[in-house]
Amino acid sequence: MDFTLSAEQRELQARARELADGVFRGRAARWDDEEAYPWDNVKDLVRAGFMGITIPRPYGGPGGSVLDVLLVVEEIARVCGVTARIVVEGSLGVVGALTVYGTEAQKRRYFPWVLEGEKPAIAITEPEAGSAATDLVTRADESPEGYALTGEKRWITGAGTSRLYLVYCRLGAAPGAAGIGGVLVERDSAGFRIGERDRTMGLRGIPEGRLHFDRCRVPREQVLAGPPDGFKKLMRAYNSQRLGAATVALGIAQGAYELALAFAQGRRQFGRPIADFQGIRWKLADMAIKLDAARLLIHRAACTDVEGFPEPLQSAKAKTFAAEMAQEVTGQALQIHGAAGYGRGLPLERMARDARMFAIGGGTVEMMRNLIADRILPTRADFRR
Repeated sequence: MDFTLSAEQRELQARARELADGVFRGRAARWDDEEAYPWDNVKDLVRAGFMGITIPRPYGGPGGSVLDVLLVVEEIARVCGVTARIVVEGSLGVVGALTVYGTEAQKRRYFPWVLEGEKPAIAITEPEAGSAATDLVTRADESPEGYALTGEKRWITGAGTSRLYLVYCRLGAAPGAAGIGGVLVERDSAGFRIGERDRTMGLRGIPEGRLHFDRCRVPREQVLAGPPDGFKKLMRAYNSQRLGAATVALGIAQGAYELALAFAQGRRQFGRPIADFQGIRWKLADMAIKLDAARLLIHRAACTDVEGFPEPLQSAKAKTFAAEMAQEVTGQALQIHGAAGYGRGLPLERMARDARMFAIGGGTVEMMRNLIADRILPTRADFRR
C-alpha cells in the first residue's frame, strides 16, 4: 500500500489547515457556548470548495475521493469538531448514497443545495429503534400522490438546520430489513414537523433533535432506495459516514495532542519543562502512536471499495479504534494541562466532551464489535444445545 499523498492531496490538506487555524480556531468556542449552528463557517467552507467534495464533476462538484474528504475533515476537526462534522455530512452519507443510487432528477435537484452549503441529514433512530435499526416502525404507506410518511425520529443530527432528510422507513409489508427503504424529504414538506431539540454534552453547535411525520406527503420520485434491498444499500453507503465520524474523532484527538505537546515543552515545574519527566514523555509517546494507528486504519478503509463504498469490516475497525482512542488522547491531553485543561479558558474540556460522542453516534463501539466478530468468526456457537 502506498502511504504517500499526491501533490493535489497535500495541497488540499494544507488549504484545510490554513482555513482551520486562521479562521475556525478563533470561532470554535462560540458555537459551543451559544449552542449555535456555525453558519459563518459554512460560508467559508463553500468558498473553499469543501462542501460536496465527492460530488461528480458533471454536477458541478470536484469529484473528489473519500480520502480527499477525510484529509479535509481531520485538519478542520483539530480546531472545531462541529464544522468538521458538517464537511462529513456535506460530502459523504446522503451525498454518497445519492451519487450511487440517486436518479438523475434527484442529483440535479439536491447536489446544488449541497454545493451552496446544505448539510443533508440521515434519519434512522427512533424512540424504540436505536442500534436495532431494523426494528424501526416509521412507515410510508402508498397514497394517490405517492406515499404518506408517518412516524417519529430521534437524535437526528441537523434537525431543523438541514433542508434535506434521508428518512429510513418501512416501504413494504415485509418484516425486518427486507421491508425498509429510504425516502428523501424536504424540510418544508406538508405533514413534516421539526420537534424538540435534545441538549447534548458536546458538539453543541449542531442540533440533535426529533422529527415528526404525520402523513407527510412523499412523491414516488423521492424514493432513494426501496425494498427488498434498500436497507442493505443504504447501510453500505453509511460506511463512508462512519469513516467520516472516525476522522472527526481523530482530528479532535490530534488537536488535543498538539496542544499538550506544546504545553509540555513550555510549562516548567521543579526548574525544568514538564516534558523532561518520564511520566509526561510516555503519555505523549503513547498518544502519538495511537493517533498514527487510527489514521492508518482510517486511510486503509477509505482506499477499499465495495460497490462504490468503503468495505464494512475495515470501516468498523477504524471507527471503533478511533472513537476509543479519541477519548483517551483528549483525556490525557487535559491531564497534562492540569487545572488549566479542566478550565474553560482552554479548548481541552470542550475537546474531551466532543470526542465522547463518537463511541455512540454512527454505530456504537459495541455494535461495531458485533459487526467485526460476525466477519471474523465463521459461525456463531449455539449454547442452547
